[in-house]
Amino acid sequence: MPRQGQVQETEQELEGREEEQQREDQPREEQPRGGGGRGINQITLVGRLTRDPDLRVTEAGVPRAWFLLAVPRPFAAKDGERDADFISIVSWRQLATVVGEHLTKGRLVGVTGRLQVSTLDDGNGNRRFSAEVVADQIVFLDAPRKAATAES
Repeated sequence: MPRQGQVQETEQELEGREEEQQREDQPREEQPRGGGGRGINQITLVGRLTRDPDLRVTEAGVPRAWFLLAVPRPFAAKDGERDADFISIVSWRQLATVVGEHLTKGRLVGVTGRLQVSTLDDGNGNRRFSAEVVADQIVFLDAPRKAATAES
């Protein structure tokens, strides 16, 4: 006589097979040609904020924080100067609220997210492109600076 644990395993196996069969019966999405299936759009950056984040709430009530991140290039120019890239970062919802409350100009952060490129047409019929990183995660890599206190 099978033990109760064995019966439950058999029922779970049957449920799993039924779900698998239902998935097989559904039509499969055709993959775009030349794309090799799903693409990868993942960015990891480490840099410093160039100014305090701009925290706003959309008309739908969703918090949005925007800031520029200065990311130093890994090489120096001929004159020895090191250049940096200034990358636009946007975060949404709870992450945006945390960014707005805790980050300030000069803070060192790590950002992971995806690159989003938008196309805009200006009033003159010219097409403009805008690129920003939509942050999934922001890690604070330094301690917050203490405010200077005035001693009498």
